[in-house]
Amino acid sequence: MKDSLRKLFTNYWSPYVAIGIAGVLSALYFGITNTVWAVTGEFTRFGGHILQLFGVDISDWAYFKLIQMKGSTFERTDGWIVWGMFIGALIMILFSNNFKIRMPKQKRRLVQGLIGGIIAGAGARLALGCNLAAFFTGVPQFSFHAWIFMVATAIGTYAGVKIVSTKWWKGKPILQKGNAAPTIQQTRKVQPYIGGLVALAYTGLIVYFFLAGKTMLGVAAIFGAAFGILIERGQICFTSAFRDLWISGRATMTKAIIGGMAISSVLTLIVILVNGVDPITKMAAPSTFVGGILFGIGIVLAGGCETGMMYRLMEGQVIFLPVFIGNIIGATALAYAWDHLGVFDLLVKSGAKINLISVMGPAWALIVTLVLLAIGYAVASYWQKNYRFGVGFKKGDAK
Repeated sequence: MKDSLRKLFTNYWSPYVAIGIAGVLSALYFGITNTVWAVTGEFTRFGGHILQLFGVDISDWAYFKLIQMKGSTFERTDGWIVWGMFIGALIMILFSNNFKIRMPKQKRRLVQGLIGGIIAGAGARLALGCNLAAFFTGVPQFSFHAWIFMVATAIGTYAGVKIVSTKWWKGKPILQKGNAAPTIQQTRKVQPYIGGLVALAYTGLIVYFFLAGKTMLGVAAIFGAAFGILIERGQICFTSAFRDLWISGRATMTKAIIGGMAISSVLTLIVILVNGVDPITKMAAPSTFVGGILFGIGIVLAGGCETGMMYRLMEGQVIFLPVFIGNIIGATALAYAWDHLGVFDLLVKSGAKINLISVMGPAWALIVTLVLLAIGYAVASYWQKNYRFGVGFKKGDAK
């Protein structure tokens, strides 16, 4: 028993298991709250609150009306999904003795992370969702915009890989004279105890929510922590799902995400039919495609998507602090540009909300979704088997 618990907290989990569970919880969360697992909408609201602190009147900004600026981040379910993810990831990191302040060797990476975060944040909000609402939870909602975003993100990550492979982006390598000093692994025995205290305090907060009649906040706090645990233990990062394909041919994360979406699609349809609720459908427009490309480029430049950024920041990787800040800046800038610079009229207004259930009925919507996901899984498997870095396609197993 003790050995099993040790492995649970010290070993990373299979991404297939972690993302599969995330798919189940995502459908369950939708069934309870009629909302989806998402983060960048709340990042945008963070930006709005910061502007308000500096006296900026955002009451007439169309984008903030669209995403609804009700209350503070601690009074919204979306807020506790985000904070819960941070806290859940942190708890597991502390339990596994894995927190350590890590500075990038090249200080330019801090600026690059900020730039990537800004581009990713703007792209996500232009498309009305990031790798969650416009991808992982968008496909199971049978919203057509998620498929557009997925293809665009693939294109964007490919372009991002080309950019980060250039000499001007990499900069000069840092050379060390002689042999590097051996790394001394110090046991940080206090971390699990701190993790236990954080978990206890967070549990107390959840109990308070339920006792105070704030049931939905309690539910969001529970699911947020669960999602945080899963992304950290499974090292779930959508950036690697695409970037690894273009660089090394590895498709493990890609296939795991596809599997998770398939599970979630089946369960989400059951929720829709049993509860008699409408699926959450976002606008499919040129903005979806443009936003997806920007998002794909941004997450590669930043070195991680929203989920990857969150657990890596909790690990103490300092580079992801400017990535987080950049996401908020980019999302807030897009909120301003939405109506003040004509982005809505140019890229969004011509679009339409298209849901596969409305177009072809529940059964065919599920069949088409699963078939497309199966094709994606087959392509990823073929890619992993035959693609070689620097060579292209060649028979053999990718290592």
